[in-house]
Amino acid sequence: MKRKRRYRRGYPVAVLVGFEDDHAVLWRIFSRVAKRSLRLELDGKRTVDKALYNFHELVVDSLKPVLKEGVRTIVVAAQARTTYTQNFLDHVKKHHKYLIQSKRPNRANFAELVGSADNRIQVAELTKTKEFANIIAETTSEEADQAVNSLEKHLYGSDSNSVVLYSLKEIEKIVYSLEKSRESRSEHLLLTDKYLAECRQKNRINRLLQIAKNKKVKTRVVNAETQAGNRISQFGGIVFFSTQNK
Repeated sequence: MKRKRRYRRGYPVAVLVGFEDDHAVLWRIFSRVAKRSLRLELDGKRTVDKALYNFHELVVDSLKPVLKEGVRTIVVAAQARTTYTQNFLDHVKKHHKYLIQSKRPNRANFAELVGSADNRIQVAELTKTKEFANIIAETTSEEADQAVNSLEKHLYGSDSNSVVLYSLKEIEKIVYSLEKSRESRSEHLLLTDKYLAECRQKNRINRLLQIAKNKKVKTRVVNAETQAGNRISQFGGIVFFSTQNK
């Protein structure tokens, strides 16, 4: 009997939201594959303000759990000659300004793309485009810079309870011992794609990433060729730190 090949999705990169006339589909974009997450229905007509408001609120609420995981790139897509993505982004700017404020460390990076993302074939075509690749490269680079800036402030800050670890063994120990519900602090785990690719103990790293996700640690895989990736490489390619929630 042929052994089933293990399904590998890679690390999380972004969320793709495909807007259609009467619904939206959320896709989790990983480095190796796109996975459908949710289909959200518009209860009413787009011409009815209350129905459209509730629909956009439903999309924002569905994005929040992913944002808490540390994924900050949100790509919104719709067919040409529609205003669906612009209507949603206007809603975010008006009612959820905290998501786009540049000085907030946890802000999201929104980008628009023309095209339908209603099914797997359409999403596969969209994610292969040069435009999509450019969006991901630009926004994930911004995210990485934000995370490293937070690390730098943490390294040279006055918090007496600061923790910065770059030993895999020490990182595993602290991540595995974390309580799931924590309000006073947030933990961050940064590693480069080069570290992930070249590590000889991939099962060990994948286990750490999965447990970190379960423990609500904000995890980010960073391109080693970027400025942020170069800084993380100075720590050996992986670093863990915690910040005080405000």
